[in-house]
Parts: sequence; C-alpha cells; structure tokens
Amino acid sequence: MFRLAHLSDIHLGPLPELSYRELASKRITGYINWQRNRKRAMFGDTLLRLVADLKAQAPDHVAVTGDLVNLATREEIVGARIWLEDLGDPRWVSVVPGNHDAYVPGALKRVYHEWHPYLVGDDGLAPHHRHYPYMRVRGSVAIIGTSSAEATAPFFATGTFKRGQALATARMLEEAKARGLFRVVMIHHPPIAGAAAWSKRLIGKQFFSKVIHDAGAELVLHGHTHLDTLYWLTGPGGEKVPVAGIPSASQNVGGSKPASRYSLFEIEGEAGDWSLIQRERGFRADGGGIDWVRERRLMRDGTAVAAEGRQTA
Repeated sequence: MFRLAHLSDIHLGPLPELSYRELASKRITGYINWQRNRKRAMFGDTLLRLVADLKAQAPDHVAVTGDLVNLATREEIVGARIWLEDLGDPRWVSVVPGNHDAYVPGALKRVYHEWHPYLVGDDGLAPHHRHYPYMRVRGSVAIIGTSSAEATAPFFATGTFKRGQALATARMLEEAKARGLFRVVMIHHPPIAGAAAWSKRLIGKQFFSKVIHDAGAELVLHGHTHLDTLYWLTGPGGEKVPVAGIPSASQNVGGSKPASRYSLFEIEGEAGDWSLIQRERGFRADGGGIDWVRERRLMRDGTAVAAEGRQTA
C-alpha cells in the first residue's frame, strides 16, 4: 500500500514588514485582506500541530498544492523554503505553486530558485513555467505536477492551464499508464466549472477536462478554495476520476472556512484494478484537537462509500 498525504494553502505568516515600494503594487490589496481577515484566521500553532500529526502518520509521500506564502515577498519565499526543508526531504515532498506564490510579476522566478528541489521532476529539469508539467515516480505511483499559477491584476486570483501544458500533461499520463502506474495530477486551482468564484477561476479548465477525458488519471488534487470538496471528471472509458480539494492547512477553528486539515490517500492494487481510500484528519470543530474527520472509498463509478477500518504504516 502507498500512502499519499495532501496539504494545501499553507499561507505562512505573519507577514514581514513591507516597504512603500512593495505596497505600491497588487500587494496593497493582499496586505489589507491579511490584516482584516487572515491575520486572525491563520495565525498561531495550527500549522505546526497539523504537520506534526501528519508526520506521525508516516505517509510515503506528501503533495503540497500551492499557496505557501501570501504576498510573495522575498522574505516569505525564503521562509517557505525553510518550512519545506522542515517538512521533509525533497524526494518525499512534491510541490506545485499557487496564485499567492505568483502574486506579483517576477515572484515565480524566485520561487523556482528557492524551492527548486521540491518542484523538479525525475528528469532533473530546472523548474520553469515552460517545464511544467513534471513527473515523479514513487513506487507504483506517478505524481504529475502542473502549474496554474500566474501574476494577476488586483482583486483577481485566477489561474491558467494552457494548450501546451495540456498536451505535455496528456503525454505524461499516457506514459505513466503504459508503465502500469497509479496517476495523480496536482494543480492549485480546481479544474471544475463553478468550483471557484469567477474572479478566482481556472482559465483553460476545458483543456484540463479534455486531458483527463482522453488520457485518464486515477486522482486529481487541488487547493485554492480552502474547502473540503470532492468533484469528478470523466475518463476515456467513462470511468470517473476523483478531484479532491482540502481546506487550508493554517485555518484556525471557528473561522468562516473549515478548520485545518489534510488527507491521506491509501493506494493499493495494480493497473486496471486500483483501490483508493481517502482518510481526512484535521482539527475538531469543538477545539478538541486533531482527529479523523472523514474516511471514504472513492469508486470509479463516481461514488464515495464509507471505508473500512484504517491501516497504519
């Protein structure tokens, strides 16, 4: 059995001091939003406790689907690299960037430099927008990282998935299928119509849907909405592919969004006969600590049924 953990929307805080030059950009709107909303909702030891709990579960790999920072300042990006190093060895952690990691023009270039070992595929290509997607093979699992991150205008948090990346993703999925691997696709924005507000949507989601329809996959992971969601896309034989979102890993109990959580996906079987169970752990609504939130088997017919007792490493 292969156990894959999923974290997203880390939003490391608190914010560093910002210069007037830094505030004379889109960062001013993000700074105001942080002070009014996220400063209270995403501060304290919530993330530390969740990560400690995740490590105690001893997953085989960790997928992080973006938004490690808030305003993509140099200090935040370097801090996120230090956080990643504490999370785990780059061979054990795979990352894709989110819109906050690309908050202003030029931010992604620094992200690629600082987080390089966590963004690179097995082929060793240096991370760059032209080098997405990347693929890593761990055991019987192919982890395919795509990027929807881009700098946008104030009050927008959209992402893009263009035709070129779609074609490359399809090729990787076909290669992984030929090798008999369980295929996981990582993306920050949900590739589902209506899953995010218009100003926060994924532009090019039709390309992503076509990739899954033509090449197939076994699981899609995303973040961005800070919600616990499960959607389905249709694969080449009509089978359903689960598209799973997860709340922010830094969200405190009592906010307007679900409290901090991560998923553990248990993957067993072989090509043509995979078994997939999602077990979610997170903070209880009553503030009583971290516990199991939901456990369900994700079926290829697009249904989710209660899972049997959990297995530990």
